[in-house]
Amino acid sequence: MTALPILLLTRENCGYCDLAKQMLDRLSGEFPLAVSTLSLDTPRGQQLAEDNGILFPPGLFIDGKAFSYGRPSERKLRRAIEGRLSPRQP
Repeated sequence: MTALPILLLTRENCGYCDLAKQMLDRLSGEFPLAVSTLSLDTPRGQQLAEDNGILFPPGLFIDGKAFSYGRPSERKLRRAIEGRLSPRQP
C-alpha cells in the first residue's frame, strides 16, 4: 500500500502545531502516512495558505488537498485517512 501524503503547515511556538505533530505521529503508527512539515513563514508556506484559505496554523493537507486549519480533530482526520486508504467498492 502506498503511503498517503500529509503536509502540515506549522509556525514556531504554536501549541496546536505541536498537538497536530503528536497526533500525526500516533496515526503514522496505524496508517501508512508520509508526513512532511512546512513553515508558514516560508514563501511556499505563505502561498499554500493563501491559495487554500488557511487562516492560521496548523494547516493540514491530505494528498495535496487542504483538509483543515487550527485546532486539529483526531476523529475527523482519522475518518478522512480511513476513507482515502480504504479500497473503493464498485
